[in-house]
Amino acid sequence: MRLIASRCYLEEAMTVTLHVCITCRAGQTLGEGETTPGKRLHGAILEAGVPEGVSVVPVECLSACSQGCSVALSAPGRWSYVYGRLSDANAQDVVAGAAAYAAAPDGIVPWRSRPEIFRKQSLARIPPVTVVPEAAE
Repeated sequence: MRLIASRCYLEEAMTVTLHVCITCRAGQTLGEGETTPGKRLHGAILEAGVPEGVSVVPVECLSACSQGCSVALSAPGRWSYVYGRLSDANAQDVVAGAAAYAAAPDGIVPWRSRPEIFRKQSLARIPPVTVVPEAAE
């Protein structure tokens, strides 16, 4: 039984997802063929090195359009966060924040341990999704 519980915990620990909005224009008007600021942020995060246990997933919109480039961190059973007003210059801090989030069993990183952009540029904090068992028939 302990092996199963440990395996489940390990699987949950390995399922941290960093969503990066790649369609974000950060309020800019882009010319034909120009790369969006969101795609630049995504590329900079990949170049900075993805922390172990974190999967980076490009998404088409996080609906934070008025807040510049945005990312979201989530994992099963953990609090989720959305951060905004980011650019490719923030990639190292995003990676550091994702690593700290992956290391926190509940997704709550102590405030002083968060990168400054994660302390000051949080747009939303979402409680863990609770699975409601189906009613017995």
